[in-house]
Amino acid sequence: MVILSVNAGSSSLKFQAFDMPEEKLLISGVFEKIGLKDSFYTIKVNGEKIKHEVELKNHERAFELLVKELIDNNIVDSLEDIKAIGHRVVQGGEYSKSTEITNEVIKMMKEYESFTPLHTKSAISGIKAAQSIAPDAMQVAVFDTSFHQTIEEENFIYPIPYEWYTEYNIRKFGYHGTSHKYVSSRVNEILGRYNTKVITCHLGNGASVCAIEDGMCVNTTLGVSANSGLMMGSRSGDLDPTIVTYMMNKLNVTPDEMSNILNKESGLLGVSGISSDSRDIEDGIKKGNSRCALAQKMFVRRVIDAIAKFYVELGGCDAIVFTAGIGENSVHTRREVMDGLEILGVKVDEEANECRGEEKLITLEDSSIPCYVIPTNEELMMARDAYNLKIERDNKLADNDENK
Repeated sequence: MVILSVNAGSSSLKFQAFDMPEEKLLISGVFEKIGLKDSFYTIKVNGEKIKHEVELKNHERAFELLVKELIDNNIVDSLEDIKAIGHRVVQGGEYSKSTEITNEVIKMMKEYESFTPLHTKSAISGIKAAQSIAPDAMQVAVFDTSFHQTIEEENFIYPIPYEWYTEYNIRKFGYHGTSHKYVSSRVNEILGRYNTKVITCHLGNGASVCAIEDGMCVNTTLGVSANSGLMMGSRSGDLDPTIVTYMMNKLNVTPDEMSNILNKESGLLGVSGISSDSRDIEDGIKKGNSRCALAQKMFVRRVIDAIAKFYVELGGCDAIVFTAGIGENSVHTRREVMDGLEILGVKVDEEANECRGEEKLITLEDSSIPCYVIPTNEELMMARDAYNLKIERDNKLADNDENK
């Protein structure tokens, strides 16, 4: 059964097609600069990467070309062979699992749109395009937030007037849930058991740390928005709220302008003054740039603090996982984080830690907590959820037919 996983951005559309339940990746690609000049898309199939320069007026046009590529590359014979499409939806409110997309789901997405406006608008554009081009395929929303719905009230309610939660939905939602779910499940497979206490570190341009017990989220660093918790590429993460109102008055800026500063001009970029990309920060450090060095120290310190906090909250830890762009590829950052956890008995395997983008144990045998690099695979998780919902619906329909 062919299942599509789709991640729609404001001017992009990433996709992967899987043969399920075998979980075989058939084809992948990305459409870029949708609605802009010089738009193009890249397809990767049978180990070959092909770029096409073509006008992409909107997401619907991208979907038309996506389907054409599936047919031309013999992935499917026709549209009807695409049985389900899993859509990445960053903000899912209080939905606790992936769900078939209905008008009610779209309405909910719009209600929570103000927390993640760019992400939600893009997701809705991708969903509408898929519904238009592949109307018979089951459309499934895979929420970044749903994995975190097991967090207890004491951890998701903020110390502000309680009515802000009941009337305005102000609570910790957490994000990167699909990634945290995937890598925590994978490390449990490696450990050979599921009654575990695991801390997962999704470290990329966006970053979060998650505490997971027996496969369920206990706490996470991201909150009501995707700009909370850790310092990130261009996002500030947690701040003393007085800074926000004080600087709004000093700079005479509006709430939207301040939000833009905190989301797009802060984090590694704001402190270093050079870049939001950790690779540029590491290059700057090698060249003796003190602000790059400061930005790196601040980032690492906040990751260490989060892990230490969750270690106490979980009452121990069976494994720590590094994933996403920085977590999978920055030897330097991983080493600094693990060195900062020496008090907990973490011992780095310097040779193993030289890996990039591959699954590997990176601590010594006598380390009290094993640390792993596990490349995330959000697209596969999306395909799994879409496939399972499709099978569940088909079984219900079959049961109903038998009972008629």
